[in-house]
Amino acid sequence: MAEGAAQGGAGQAREAWGRFNSALRRGDVMLALGVIVIMAVLILPLPPWALDIGLALSLTVSVMVLMVSIFIEKPLQFSSFPTVLLLTTLIRLALNLASTRLILAHGHEGEEGAGQVIAAFASFIMSGNFVIGIIVFAILVIVNFVVITKGSTRIAEVAARFTLDAMPGKQMAIDADLSAGMIDEPTAKARRKELEMESQFFGAMDGASKFVRGDAVAGLLITAINVIAGMIIGMAQNGMSFSQAADIYTKLTVGDGLVTQIPALLVSVAAGMLVTKAGVQESVDRALATQLGGYPRAIGTAAGLIGLMAVVPNMPFLPFAMLGIGMGVSAYFLDKSQRAKAEREAVEAEERSRQAAPVAEEPIATALRIDMVRLELGYGLLQLINNPKGVKLTDQIKSLRRAMASEMGFVMPSVRIQDNMQLPANTYVVYIKEVESGRGDLRPNHLLVMDPRGEDITLPGEKTKEPTFGLPAMWVDATNREEALFRGYTVVDPPTVITTHITEVIRDNMSELLSHAETQKLLDELDKEHQKLVAELIPSQITIGGLQRVLQNLLGERISVRDLSTILEGVSEACGHTRNVAMITEHVRARLARQISDNNTGPAGFIPLVTLSPEWEAAFAESLVGQGDEKQLSMPPSQLQEFINRTRQTFERFAMQGETPVLLTSPMIRPYVRSIIERFRPVTVVMSQAEIHPKAKIKTLGQI
Repeated sequence: MAEGAAQGGAGQAREAWGRFNSALRRGDVMLALGVIVIMAVLILPLPPWALDIGLALSLTVSVMVLMVSIFIEKPLQFSSFPTVLLLTTLIRLALNLASTRLILAHGHEGEEGAGQVIAAFASFIMSGNFVIGIIVFAILVIVNFVVITKGSTRIAEVAARFTLDAMPGKQMAIDADLSAGMIDEPTAKARRKELEMESQFFGAMDGASKFVRGDAVAGLLITAINVIAGMIIGMAQNGMSFSQAADIYTKLTVGDGLVTQIPALLVSVAAGMLVTKAGVQESVDRALATQLGGYPRAIGTAAGLIGLMAVVPNMPFLPFAMLGIGMGVSAYFLDKSQRAKAEREAVEAEERSRQAAPVAEEPIATALRIDMVRLELGYGLLQLINNPKGVKLTDQIKSLRRAMASEMGFVMPSVRIQDNMQLPANTYVVYIKEVESGRGDLRPNHLLVMDPRGEDITLPGEKTKEPTFGLPAMWVDATNREEALFRGYTVVDPPTVITTHITEVIRDNMSELLSHAETQKLLDELDKEHQKLVAELIPSQITIGGLQRVLQNLLGERISVRDLSTILEGVSEACGHTRNVAMITEHVRARLARQISDNNTGPAGFIPLVTLSPEWEAAFAESLVGQGDEKQLSMPPSQLQEFINRTRQTFERFAMQGETPVLLTSPMIRPYVRSIIERFRPVTVVMSQAEIHPKAKIKTLGQI
């Protein structure tokens, strides 16, 4: 039974030891035990040999922290530094308290009463003279407290404030890169996490730097307490003389201060190097070698100045001469290395340029883009783009855009010109919003000749049809230009043929090319005195889209919108009693009566008119159904066909006489008449009686 109990006890002991080993392997448990040990040192007395181990450990940890801060590439790689700073400060304060207890209790026994480490610092650094030790200690405290710690604290404070201020902008940049597809979601999360850690790190460094300052102040106070209290204890309790007590206790106290201030100085330097690496993305050695060694001329200039110092009277020659020669040699080899590197990079760049770069695949989004106006040329017409001898097609298109803006108040989109190997060699095609709107065949080295009288052309050449209006024409050789002009023919070169065709296509499609953005741009470019009208009108009375439709209706009948201020005034007046875009357009046309009448006045100085008979006026008026803005034309098909036939016969008869009259109707039915006529005679102008300016001269040629 006793043997069984013994085996059970041994098993429990092994189990307890196993649990203790597993606990020791956990880092959090070890850290907690370490903090408890430090707290115990603050309370319990420490033997001299344990104090020596603690001081050696403090010095070792400080050196390791300094080396890590030197070799890391980014401050965030040592994000635990504020915690390390707190622990090292706590260790030094605990050791300070333990050494104070030993100095005051055993200082009268000699220099080794507080341990061998303090005795070694007292004898080696102070050279047996406590005055030297006090001065060295004071200098170390000043350097640590006033220079390094204060500067590190200021840098950490500024870095923390600027990092917090820049966080919204950096987060928006990350979201913008994610939305643009430049990064994926995991990368965006990693960047946000890094940004959060950066702000927390510099904020923690701002507070942790206060530990170093407090440590320096505590070191000063502990040193003063040790000296004064030690002398009192030595003279009052141990029977020492004043000189003996001052010598022994000052040496031990200053030795203790040095052995704790040197690790504090190392940690302060580490903190300073860490916060000053905010803009450096590599280790300190590589950054210094790259940035300080990257300017051989600066090093050579410094070598010359140091060399001059060697020949200054009463200056030691050898140190300055050696430094000057060393820096000069370094500058020479650095310059040589940079030149070789530049030559190497030039050769590599030339080699890369020789190799064909892979064609980057266009994003799928580019396939969704629509060319508003595009001109495709067969390979035989490419010479028209940059013709060194004649008129360039590109120059004529630029002039066309300027003329269109001046005439119609409409800035036509830029024309994209590209070749199309699938087209016949001498064919061109005009596209409006990716839809073919015009096509023609040219002879690049010939001239297009037309007879304005409509007679046959007697020059030798190739008969054809003019591509824009379909008029009879002929391609003749360029050498016959003078002869054609002498005979009164109209002579046009190929670039002008294309430009004329594009002009007519644009005129026919201006309403479709006026986009919402172009409408907004027209409003933005109005003079300042009209901006108040725009503010009152949009969007309270009409939206940008509604104004766009009004302008499209005007452009659809080739009415210039250049006088935009008058148009806006008309829209403002019409919006007082209707929201129907067609009715608003009719009111605006009445406001533009002077402009419309002037545009339709012929060479004889009057407007040629063809009027609707009272019967047709009544027929259209009776065919309107609906009330208010819902009115629609509901004319029987047979009656509608009869109107189309009579209108076509009337205008063809006047066309044979060389007349292009305007169809005049009453204002109420004008838009409905126009909607019918534009389907079979789109070039025929339909005006209402309200659009005839009072000072315009008119002449009635006939009646339908």
